[in-house]
Amino acid sequence: MYPHQHHTFQGRKLTDQERARCLEFQENIHYSPRYSDDTHEYRHVMLPKAMLKVIPSDYFNSETGTLRILTEDEWRGLGITQSLGWVHFECHAPEPHILLFKRPINYEAELRAAAAQQSQQQ
Repeated sequence: MYPHQHHTFQGRKLTDQERARCLEFQENIHYSPRYSDDTHEYRHVMLPKAMLKVIPSDYFNSETGTLRILTEDEWRGLGITQSLGWVHFECHAPEPHILLFKRPINYEAELRAAAAQQSQQQ
């Protein structure tokens, strides 16, 4: 169900029923183009507003009313699909359905280089 083998789930796992309700919205999740600064690339993910009503209340920050910072396992469990390395780091309070993600600017190149080096050592 989750992409990591031999991986300990981080965060609060959705029940099968919660996950099924969230996945009904998966096709309507919008992913922005990537943008970057000197150190990171960024993107924002816009959830359908109606999806917020089916996400469990403990995924929200009670003080701000936005989603709390989610672990990779949690956001993938909601149906958000992205390549490796993305970290949820902020929610846009005026628009609580928008989640902001970042990762190091050369993440994919470094991941490929590490995999190539590991395969040469075997």
